[in-house]
Amino acid sequence: MSTKRPEDFSVAILTISDRSFRGEREDRGGPAIAKELEFIGFHIDTQHIVPDEQVMIEQALRMFIAKRIALIVTTGGTGLGPRDVTPEATRNVITREVPGMAEEMRRKGLLQTKYSILSRSVCGICEESLIINLPGNPAGAVDSLQSISGTLVHALSVLTGPTFTHDA
Repeated sequence: MSTKRPEDFSVAILTISDRSFRGEREDRGGPAIAKELEFIGFHIDTQHIVPDEQVMIEQALRMFIAKRIALIVTTGGTGLGPRDVTPEATRNVITREVPGMAEEMRRKGLLQTKYSILSRSVCGICEESLIINLPGNPAGAVDSLQSISGTLVHALSVLTGPTFTHDA
């Protein structure tokens, strides 16, 4: 029997921010998430920045899925603002939601701020990719990621197939 490890899975980070895309503000969320994922043991394959445009978010997610990226983590666009469309883009791409992950992120977030319940983050799957929406605030993104980090390898292992053969 073999067990998969974080380094067995490809990872992409997608920052959704108009200002970072235009170069007006440094992307702090993507690097903060990358640092946390690397601490867990994942290797980051790619990082991209797109503006808060639903079509562009969907295109980036579909590109990662086509490249068979196992874990796609987004940061930004999950709030109540008129340009916060990451959850809508994610729902248009995924085939099934994983609501417990988003619920846990909001639940744990309440320990830090009462505003965590305003997050509209979505988690779901498409083919063999798990997509996780995180807040745009770097500290909130890392806290949210930490709240579900203990389940990531298992979720990805189940999603991408068996890790051992079992004789009957």
